[in-house]
Amino acid sequence: MKKHNLLSFILLGTLLSNCGDTKNRENTIFNFDSSKISAHYQPQETLNLPILNPKSKVVDSVVYYINDTKVKTVKGLENLSFELKDQKLGYQNIKALVYFEGENAETTTRIEVVSNVTPKLLKYKIVNTYPHDIKSFTEGLEFYKDTLYESTGQKGNSYLRKYDYKTGKVFKQIDLDGNYFGEGITFINGKLFQLTWQEKTGFIYNANTLKLEKTFTYTKEIEGWGMTHDDKYIYQSDGTEKIWKMDPETQKMIDYINVYSGSSKIKAVNELELIDGKFYANVWQKDAIAIVNPSNGAVEAIVDLSGLRKLINATPEDVLNGIAYNPKTKTIFVTGKNWDKMFEITVSE
Repeated sequence: MKKHNLLSFILLGTLLSNCGDTKNRENTIFNFDSSKISAHYQPQETLNLPILNPKSKVVDSVVYYINDTKVKTVKGLENLSFELKDQKLGYQNIKALVYFEGENAETTTRIEVVSNVTPKLLKYKIVNTYPHDIKSFTEGLEFYKDTLYESTGQKGNSYLRKYDYKTGKVFKQIDLDGNYFGEGITFINGKLFQLTWQEKTGFIYNANTLKLEKTFTYTKEIEGWGMTHDDKYIYQSDGTEKIWKMDPETQKMIDYINVYSGSSKIKAVNELELIDGKFYANVWQKDAIAIVNPSNGAVEAIVDLSGLRKLINATPEDVLNGIAYNPKTKTIFVTGKNWDKMFEITVSE
């Protein structure tokens, strides 16, 4: 088995998406030539799409759009030639507005841009092992001022906890209302942000006192999963292949990337942590961490943590989830839902 296929198996398993899905909205005058559309494109390629003109109309000009952004205007029926290097990974909607004989007609199609990166398989080393509350359905894990914070899920049993990771001693705990299923957390600008799963609601606390200061509603129709930040923006996953960028001041979603390993989408991206400029992401139901380039969504490396299962008291349903980077020790803390242990690890090639 090729190395890339092995890594995809570790990370994806049954979570592979359908690939090569293109669609073309037909009209009776002009159409993109579907025979020239590839199943996948990579960022280093140039898109070259001809338009068919079966009725031999006299064409004045064509305006081309990608994802509703105008990218090119040509005279006559010149092909769309466009470099893909600056496009995000994932589906791109292509539109041509053709002007002819005093009229105009529109034709559309869709292409998929996939990653050209072969992920590396990284090693991990256990530095320390600590107790973890086996009743904690871990959703978010993060250090703030050298203290560990954890957010848990399950309605009626969701809480935000500040505690001593070495002993398990709880310093403070905020219980969520029973209507909420707690999810990811992150600290930014002296605030602690917390997501909920399907309630489309987030909470903002004072980072030092944990006093609730604001409740907000998601600006997109998404679920709340994992969360991290880069000191300017918050990034959150929604259970799909997307990682959203959010403005912490307005809580508005302003952009997103799609996570790909080779030609396959990584669905069910969960808990997030930004470490040395890369997203470290749990993939739901997979005992592995994907290391993702934040600029384009390409998976650059994979840490296979399946060996940790031999060291814990947990069922197969108790999945790996929870990544916290401690900048003081430069180590990573990982655990899982209802795991009885938490592991401090280092990662290397």
